Amino acid sequence: MFNKNIKLVITGLIIAYAVYQIIEGYIGNGVFLILFSLIFVFLYFRNEMILLAFLRMRKQDMEGTQKWLDKIKNPEGALIKKQQGYYNYLHGILHSQKNLTQAEKFFRKALKLGLTMDYDVAMAKLSLAGIAIQKRRKREATTLLNEAKKLDKNNMLTDQIKMMQKQMKKI
Repeated sequence: MFNKNIKLVITGLIIAYAVYQIIEGYIGNGVFLILFSLIFVFLYFRNEMILLAFLRMRKQDMEGTQKWLDKIKNPEGALIKKQQGYYNYLHGILHSQKNLTQAEKFFRKALKLGLTMDYDVAMAKLSLAGIAIQKRRKREATTLLNEAKKLDKNNMLTDQIKMMQKQMKKI
């Protein structure tokens, strides 16, 4: 919705007005404004469009996810590096059903830019391993599966990893 720099300017203006309110004796207003400015700080690190896209993804609404991602016009300018990683990660998931080459490109770019959660990195590597299996690149798929297995600390992806290892044996 807002550019990342505009969010910082709005935060600065709200905090300056909060300090003015506290100096004038309206301490309650000042504290409220400081708490209100934390919303813009949060949205600086977590883009609202990506959060809404994740909510649509959770409901298995791929068209809604694509709609929210399309609202981000210039991802390189509007998002910080980690947000760009999640932007590409979501695009990779969306394209994995249609075009494997595009999905692979998006997943690789997401891993290069960085993802915050180990589970997301493991999921991206698992998806890349699946693409490598379908393209008959067994060595690359094996290394990606091993990396995904190391990153999956809560054993949430063990079934998928075992299934892919069985598929690899058939190649």
